[in-house]
Amino acid sequence: MVTAGIDVGVKTVKAVIVKDNEIVASGIASSDGFERAKAAEQLYNQVLQQAGISASDVDYVIATGSGKMDVSFANNNVVEPVADVEGALRLCPSAKTLIEMGAEQVRVAKFDETGKVANYTLNQMCGAGLGMFAESMARALGVTLDELNEMALRSKGAEPINAECGVYAGLDVVSLIHNNTPKEDIARAVIDAIATKVKATANLTNIDDDNIVLLGGVAKNKGVVDALNRKLGVECMIPEQPEMAGALGAALIGAREVQ
Repeated sequence: MVTAGIDVGVKTVKAVIVKDNEIVASGIASSDGFERAKAAEQLYNQVLQQAGISASDVDYVIATGSGKMDVSFANNNVVEPVADVEGALRLCPSAKTLIEMGAEQVRVAKFDETGKVANYTLNQMCGAGLGMFAESMARALGVTLDELNEMALRSKGAEPINAECGVYAGLDVVSLIHNNTPKEDIARAVIDAIATKVKATANLTNIDDDNIVLLGGVAKNKGVVDALNRKLGVECMIPEQPEMAGALGAALIGAREVQ
């Protein structure tokens, strides 16, 4: 049995092909803004080629993500938390809570060993776009995201910035730049603000265990992860490719639907 999962987000599209419950191909590409339907189809064709199969060999395709309705070739779609939980359990079987940190959203879900969701929280409006906020702040400092992370780790003391609203946080960063605050301290302030907002969303889900897995592209940012671990008081788990969990979960759900 062969199934595919397509996760269409604001910044990227992810695709995973699963054969007999094993990943045989995966890929990620830019969602190209208004052209994300085309981007999803192109990426799907690429992972099919990577797997050495054609579309007719795939038994079922499930889409997820904010752009899931744009995937015209999908047989069905699932909401993001359901796909996230399925992928989290496959990647980290001991997980009981997930925090998904992407370019556009922060999602937190508590679930049991069967994948049944007990509690779920989506960031409020001012917590949206944390991944894109990090990118924009890196550009303001004239550095890459990786460099922003490295600078934050070298900071001797961060200046506090607004952690409630991305717009005000951005204005705070501009003020720090104009005041000649060391870049390392500004970077640390940005990272800490992101971690503070993620923790605030997590608190709404009443996290009470240590089995937390971090998913999404922001989970690859060591600075954010370190800051979040400190604020949560736990060592969160991170799979090798945290951004692929949603697409993987969708593919696994597709396998169950076919059965």
